Amino acid sequence: MSTENLPQNPAAQPRKPRVAVVFGGRSSEHGISTVTAGAVLGAIDRTKYDVLPIGITRDGRWVLTADEPQRMAITDRRTPEVLDVAESTEGGVVLPVDPANREVVYSEPGAVPKALGEVDVVFPVLHGPFGEDGTLQGLLELSGVPYVGSGVLASAVGQDKDYMKRVFTSFGLKVGPYMVIRPREWQRDESAARKRIVDFAGEHGWPLFVKPARAGSSIGITKVEDLSGLDEAIAEAQRHDPKIIVEAALSGREIECGVLEFEDGPRASVPAEIPPPSAHAYYDFDAKYIDSTPGVVPAPLTDEQTAELQRLAVEAFEAASCEGLVRADFFLTDDGEFVINEINTLPGFTPISMYPKMWEASGVGYAELVDRLIQAALRRPTGLR
Repeated sequence: MSTENLPQNPAAQPRKPRVAVVFGGRSSEHGISTVTAGAVLGAIDRTKYDVLPIGITRDGRWVLTADEPQRMAITDRRTPEVLDVAESTEGGVVLPVDPANREVVYSEPGAVPKALGEVDVVFPVLHGPFGEDGTLQGLLELSGVPYVGSGVLASAVGQDKDYMKRVFTSFGLKVGPYMVIRPREWQRDESAARKRIVDFAGEHGWPLFVKPARAGSSIGITKVEDLSGLDEAIAEAQRHDPKIIVEAALSGREIECGVLEFEDGPRASVPAEIPPPSAHAYYDFDAKYIDSTPGVVPAPLTDEQTAELQRLAVEAFEAASCEGLVRADFFLTDDGEFVINEINTLPGFTPISMYPKMWEASGVGYAELVDRLIQAALRRPTGLR
C-alpha cells in the first residue's frame, strides 16, 4: 500500500487538534459501531479538527481506514464492517504507550513504519466488550491520551448490568427484580442454576428477559414467555457472554433520557418514549437499527414527571462516576414510579439513535453534540481525577 495519502506529521506547522475516531471492535456490536463511526466522522468540523479514522477488526487488528462516512451505512439490512473500509489488510496502526509521546505509527510488513502524527484526543465509538467496558479506556489512560466518555470504572460498571444495578441500589435508585447466573455457577451445576431461574419466574411471573450481562444494542436478548423457551434463551445469551442476567418484565412505559457533560456539569435532555414496536416482541436489535422503530421525542410526560426523570438520570450518571455522556433507560411503571433499567456510557450514535435525537429536541444538534464531547474530553486530564 502506498503511504502518499496517509496523514503526515504536521510538527513543522501549527495544526488543529487531531481526533482519532476508533470503531469496530471484537464484540457482536461491531457493525453498529461502524455505522456510528460513519455518522461521527460526517459530523466532525474539519475546519476545527484533523481526523484519523482507525478501525478495529473482528479479530482485534487495528487498521487505518478510509475517511468515507458514506460507506459506513446500513445497506440492504446489512451493517458494514471495518474491513469494508480498511485501507489495507496487511498494515496495522499502533497507538503510543508512552505518555510523553502521542505519535501514532502505521506499519506494513517489509516497510519502514510511518509516523501519522500525534493524536490529541480519541473518540471511541466502540460498543460492547473490548472497547466500551473500560479496556480501551485503560489503554488510553496508560498512554496519557484524552478520550471521549467515561473512565475505566464507570465504563466497566456501565457495561456489566449486574454491578450496574448494585451501584444504583446502593445510591437509592430503584431497579426491577433480577438475578444473575455466573459462568462458574453454570459450569458447577447447570441444573441447579436453571432451577434458580425457574424459581425466580415462580416468584415474579412470566415473561422473563434473558440477557447477556455485558452486551448492548439488544443483542442476545430473548423475551421468554414460558418454560419451553428458557433453554434456547439461555443458550442465545451465553453465545454473547458466559455471564447472564435474568430480569422480570415490568408493566409500564419505556422512557429514555440523555445526559451530557457541559462546562458547569452534567445536564439532562428532554426524555423520549420508546413505544412497543408493532412488528417485534420488544425493542430488539432489528426494531432499533434495521426497521428504525421511531421513538416519541419529547415523551408525553407531565412537567413534574419530566423533572423527576431528568433528576434521576443525572443521579445515575453521578452514581456510576460517568463522564461525557450517558443514555439512561427507565420504566415508568403503571403505578407512576420510575425504575431505572440501565445506563449506556457509549450509547448508539447513529443518525436514528435516540441519544442524539433527544439532544436535538433539547436544542443541541448532532454536530454541536459531537463538538461538545470532544471539547469535554480535551478539558479533562487523564489519570486520577
